[in-house]
Amino acid sequence: MTSWPAAFARFLYEFVVGDDWTIAVAVAVALVAVRTLDGTAAGYLLLPAVVVVVLAVSLRRAIGHR
Repeated sequence: MTSWPAAFARFLYEFVVGDDWTIAVAVAVALVAVRTLDGTAAGYLLLPAVVVVVLAVSLRRAIGHR
């Protein structure tokens, strides 16, 4: 039996990272960039743009080049 902190850490890793660590890294970098650009128009538009681009790239990789 494992301790509850270890089980929670494994759950949190699987929840955040899941199957593709590149998506998690891209969103984390985007969140840091948004925090840096706090209060500017670019800060408000950056995160949705990154999410759309990362989703498109992820779907393209999953579907494959047809």
